[in-house]
Amino acid sequence: MAYLVNLTSRAESDLAILFEQINGESSMAARRWFRGLFRAVMELEKMPDRCPVTEEEPRLRNLLYGRKPHVYRVIFRVIEKEKRVDVLHIRHGAMRRFKPSSLE
Repeated sequence: MAYLVNLTSRAESDLAILFEQINGESSMAARRWFRGLFRAVMELEKMPDRCPVTEEEPRLRNLLYGRKPHVYRVIFRVIEKEKRVDVLHIRHGAMRRFKPSSLE
């Protein structure tokens, strides 16, 4: 059974900022990369538990997308009872560790 992928307002904001940072409006390559990231996020509907738990919080998981040095982390939680994936945050992989309390 597929999971419902829910983007929190923070994750939506992260995506909008990222699109602007990579100049997605005027670069075809950047748009392609961004669409790939979005597809990867939406594919969490299939087996989200395949992704490892985060170092910061064992109740959260992360999906890595991209190639070094442009790797992004998609931080999410799986709510098994509701068959739902909440995407909480999307950040560059080189950023410092996050505080789980900052995602709620």
